[in-house]
Amino acid sequence: MSLTLGNTIRFSAAIGLLSIAFAQNSGKPQFTARELFYQAVEPPKAAPAKPVTAPTPASKKKGAPQVAAPVAPDIAAGDPPSPPVNISNPPVNNKGGLRLVNASAQTAPAPTNGPALGLKYTILKLVNGEMTEVPPSTVFHAGDRIQFAVQSNVPGYLYIVSQGSSGTWKPLFPSPEVGDGNNKVEGWATYSMPPKTRMVFDEQKGTEKIFIVFSREPEPDLEKMIYSLQGGKPVPVSEPAARPKQMVTFAQLNIPDSTVGRLRTTYARDLIIEKVTPQTPGERKETAVYVVNPSGSNDSRVVADFSLEHQ
Repeated sequence: MSLTLGNTIRFSAAIGLLSIAFAQNSGKPQFTARELFYQAVEPPKAAPAKPVTAPTPASKKKGAPQVAAPVAPDIAAGDPPSPPVNISNPPVNNKGGLRLVNASAQTAPAPTNGPALGLKYTILKLVNGEMTEVPPSTVFHAGDRIQFAVQSNVPGYLYIVSQGSSGTWKPLFPSPEVGDGNNKVEGWATYSMPPKTRMVFDEQKGTEKIFIVFSREPEPDLEKMIYSLQGGKPVPVSEPAARPKQMVTFAQLNIPDSTVGRLRTTYARDLIIEKVTPQTPGERKETAVYVVNPSGSNDSRVVADFSLEHQ
């Protein structure tokens, strides 16, 4: 293939612009996903820890995790960010089912046009009467009681769907049990899934896949699928205040796998991801995953997915 003089000049100019942009970004301070998450605003001060009450026995239904005694969701407080650390990207598919979206970088500069959009999630297992953070690679067994908790660093719209052995995706959040089914969430508030309950694994082995979308503005495709007015009339995305207290029947709602795949593919490439453990340098000792879109744009989104393995 040959290049004309005009094409060569344009090609060289494009390379020059990319080089300048790279040089400008490389000269800026770089931050990990956790650092960018806590740079949004000053997180609230920590609230006194609440005692965790062990759940009462729940009936088991073969083929799917079941719920036990109610547990009220908390409002969690963030801690100051840790110093920069070099954490490699988690594998796309590792033992235990962690299936994080692909990230192109370990760190990124702080955005200049607004705070980075960030999501943090943790998986908790009932151990000795207390909900304890466990790694996403944990393999669960019959009788294990778990929750997972999601927290954002700015107000926005949260969507959580799950895929069981049937292969169909169904919404976990928004939920009629939280905010009358409204999925507008506040920054720094922790939302426990399932709301007010714990999942209990039965004897049947399997995998429960979780997919999360968080955005500053409503996600049109998911909004139209999840919300409806009485009588089946869709709620306009531009009018979130018009959402009804009565949601569509979730048991009858299936979200196509193509929709989940498209959202994952479209928004995954702009993200940086950090998986932290109590051994990660910093003041906050935790087992969690941070997913951040560092662009700062109003239409930015964060997506993440993981699997709960049951053997």
